[in-house]
Order: sequence, then structure tokens, then C-alpha cells
Amino acid sequence: MSEWQGSLRYPDSAVQILDPRFARYRLFSASVERLATGMRWAEGPVWFGDGRFLLWSDIPNDRMMRWDETNGAVSVFRSPSGFANGNTRDREGRLVTCEHGGRRVSRTEYDGAITVLMERWNGKRLNSPNDVVVKSDGSIWFTDPPFGIQGHYEGELAEQEVPACVYRIDGQTGQAAIVADDVLGPNGLCFSPDERLLYVVESRGEPYRKLRVFDVADNGRLANGRIFMDAGPGGTPDGIRCDVDGNVWAGWGMGMPELDGVMIFAPDSTPIGRIALPERCANVCFGGRKRNRLFMASSHSVYALYVNTQGAPGG
Repeated sequence: MSEWQGSLRYPDSAVQILDPRFARYRLFSASVERLATGMRWAEGPVWFGDGRFLLWSDIPNDRMMRWDETNGAVSVFRSPSGFANGNTRDREGRLVTCEHGGRRVSRTEYDGAITVLMERWNGKRLNSPNDVVVKSDGSIWFTDPPFGIQGHYEGELAEQEVPACVYRIDGQTGQAAIVADDVLGPNGLCFSPDERLLYVVESRGEPYRKLRVFDVADNGRLANGRIFMDAGPGGTPDGIRCDVDGNVWAGWGMGMPELDGVMIFAPDSTPIGRIALPERCANVCFGGRKRNRLFMASSHSVYALYVNTQGAPGG
């Protein structure tokens, strides 16, 4: 991994057009860059535009990392991190984190204090909150599969007390509700640009992983759950984000090196583009001054690519 080198020629052959619709999003003179390496399992990237830095989780090392856009410096942001996984920012700019170790969703206040947003459901402990997004009304939506309590590598071995579900925490009252209980192994999630759709990765789908999509009702409930995309043999969607045109950018790869990287799907579910990486990509986010830089948390490393679109707000 230490000898990896990005493309020295333009356009970067790692940015692949699978459908003519993706051509507009590939910048001719932009190539994949590796920003940091040395992690055990990089996850949960989140961009802080006001500070010009990126945070992400290094789950097995029980720490969160920081990359500074101004000078390229990489440092430890928080250790221990509660085996942090997914991260996002709320609409007030505060960091919201899914913690495997604490089996909770937490918020980092402006002064650095940690507020626990949710750690139990009906008196029982959550499993291991995985990924999280925040809607424009301030509500917090997260997935809670048991992956972080199945051993001592990404958390602590423990008994599962509640089913794997998707939850919503009301932004005004703090009241929690289950919004989906039929997603097998709920994992990455994101809203469409207009927030009328919620995409959820079904990482234990049978026989293959799937990307589910739900209609989001005005009352915060989900309806009309359906399959957006069946990943098929070797398909491994993980963390996801939407751009402003409604395309879904999905971390990808596990066991088949030729599939490692990011897959991009049009709103009609057609695969339109691919970003090939030398390692599996677990999660993505958009950032940079114009939200036109894709950050990719990929196993041992974090990569970035400028693209000719912008991330949807809230992602």
C-alpha cells in the first residue's frame, strides 16, 4: 500500500464511464489522490468546511482521524473514540457519531462535551449504531445492525438485545422511533436531494446485498419500501451519499479486487460510473469549498477525487 501512486496522466483511467450520463461528472484533469494511509478500517468520513478539515473513523484502532486541507497534515482527532463508525454533522454544525463501543449515537458540542442522543430502545441496549444522516428538520436517522458486537475487533463482544432497525430521533423533542424494521443488516443510508426518498443499504440481503429505497412522509415515517438496486454476485454497497442530481455514490468492494472502489447509480438505478481503487471503499462523503470533492474511506486509506457535481446538502 505504501507504494501506491495515482495516475500521472489525464484523464485518470480509474474514473470509468459506464453510461454516457456519467461523462459530465468526470473532470478531465482530476485524478484520484491518496490523502492518508495506515488505518486498520477507515469509515465514516465527514467534512468540516468551516475548518477546512476531514474527519473519519479508524474503527479497530478505536480512534478518529483528521486531515487538514490547508497543509495535508494527518493527526488523531479523538482517541479513544468509542469505536466510532459513521459520522455526520447536524444542521447546527455539530458532529454526530455512531459508536460501536458505547452502543450509542452521540453529539459533540461546540465546547467538546459529548451528549448521548440515544443508547437504548424500550430499556434495552442498542446493537452497534453504524451510519447516520441528518435531515433539514434536524431529525437524526441511523442504522443499528449488530456488526460491532459480534467480536472484539470493532467493538466489544455482546449479546444482541434488540432487532436490527433504522431509527429516527426527532430534532425538536429527542423522541426516537423505529422507521424500518425489515431491512436485513441495515448499513449505509442517505437522503435524496429533496429528502423525499431515503436510501438504505441492506448488507445481509438474500441472496445478495441490495440498496433499498423508501418514500419519506411529512410525518417522518417511511412508506413504500422497495428495491432500488440488487447488487448481485460480488456486489457490496456500503456507505452511500447522493449528489445534487440525485445520483447515488456507493462505497464498494469485498473479496473481488476488480470491484473495489465506488459505484455511481443514476436515479433510475442504472450504474453509470465507477471509481477504481486499490482497496475496498467503505464509505464516502462530499466536501471541499464547493462540495465537489468526493472523499473515500477505503480500508487502510482515505482517497479523494474532484468531480463535476456537488454533494446534496446534509451529506
